[in-house]
Amino acid sequence: MVNLNSEVNITDKVPGKVLPAFGGEIQLSQRPELMDKFVIKGGNRISGSVEIGASKNSFLPILAASLLVEKGEVLLNLTPNLMDIDSMLKVMEHLGVKVKKYSKDRKLAINAENLNNHEAPYDLVRKMRASFLVLGPLLSRLGKARVSLPGGCVLGQRPVDQHIKGFRQLGATLEEDQGYIVAQANGLKGNVVYFDRPTHTGTENLITGACLGEGKTTLVNAACDPEVLDVANFLNRMGAKIEGAGTPVINITGVKRLKACEYTPMPDRLEAGTFMMAAAITGGYLEIKNVESEHLGMVNLKLKEMGVEIEQNKSRIKVKGPKKLKPTNAVTYPYPGFPTDLQPLLMAMASVAAGTSYIRETVFDSRFTHVMELVRLGADIKVSGDEATVTGVAKLKGASVMASDIRAGVGLVLAGLAAEGETEVLRVYHIDRGYENLEEKLSQVGISICRQKT
Repeated sequence: MVNLNSEVNITDKVPGKVLPAFGGEIQLSQRPELMDKFVIKGGNRISGSVEIGASKNSFLPILAASLLVEKGEVLLNLTPNLMDIDSMLKVMEHLGVKVKKYSKDRKLAINAENLNNHEAPYDLVRKMRASFLVLGPLLSRLGKARVSLPGGCVLGQRPVDQHIKGFRQLGATLEEDQGYIVAQANGLKGNVVYFDRPTHTGTENLITGACLGEGKTTLVNAACDPEVLDVANFLNRMGAKIEGAGTPVINITGVKRLKACEYTPMPDRLEAGTFMMAAAITGGYLEIKNVESEHLGMVNLKLKEMGVEIEQNKSRIKVKGPKKLKPTNAVTYPYPGFPTDLQPLLMAMASVAAGTSYIRETVFDSRFTHVMELVRLGADIKVSGDEATVTGVAKLKGASVMASDIRAGVGLVLAGLAAEGETEVLRVYHIDRGYENLEEKLSQVGISICRQKT
């Protein structure tokens, strides 16, 4: 029996109040309005070691998948202290789920026995795209769902059409009604689902929906992201029958029920990539612990092309940045291609490289919102369609810039590390959605960065 201590009920939270969580603090719904900023004094080299937390992009679909358990508590370890996690928990509570946080081992206990509400409203789902992942579990458990079309980062067109087509192929009826997807199913039926393009949230949604369905479901052209595999491993731990996750073809054989389990999600490969690039852009040295190095193949390749020295084993990576970065060419693409989420960071590095880099964005049609902010810091970047030409400059210079989404914000932080003088990064609540205590971790490895109120 696991000994759980220091219980905190999520339902006791009061908007605007600061409550302890996992040894730190979360500032709730008032936090975005406070408009915190990061103040960075550039020119310092990173030196030391950092430990990577659990993957946000794995944890969120795992939370949604926990709705499938009709009896008992699901226990998740090493819960990230992130605004997006908090947003998903609020959605789950609205659906009737009991959620408890424990300081010991940063555990999260989820009890979905009383799941009784099939509607995920706009005021909750609009905050984060991953909230749409409750659609599959709601259809499986309750036979119906009314889920608001999702919000989240503004990255251009991010339709959920692949989710809708997939569930229709499993026998559900889905219609759009005033900004909501209204779905019904008298039990989901196994079928072959073809995705027009790889979609990691679509793949995860269909996996969770098919787990309790009748017969066998095959997903073709499925997303291969490690986070998809992690979700499948979690479901299999609870008794699901999923094969092929992490490949383009996934087979799911429906089971009657799932049993509760304890699970530790994978490390965050995007946070690991962020710190690798931070070491590289400062010409510093960093040991990165608790990382699945095999998930960073394309990132390693591009950093090595830019002159970065990388030494790795299965769970650790050591990174040493050069005195001057070399240029590179990169195209974002679904895993195992170069991750779109690290494109703004790569562009920051290219801004101070010795030569011209070409970066093409093929995943999202509006993921160059950080370009003008980098230009404010002195970068030389020209955009034509989906391609950016980045001519490295000798020095970036500190200025006030504004984060427009999670990864754009962190790209600006990295540029600030390399810039002369002081850089202010505004609207860091975007960054807080995906990075836990980023300023504290950077401060511990020699970077001059602090959080201030605007």
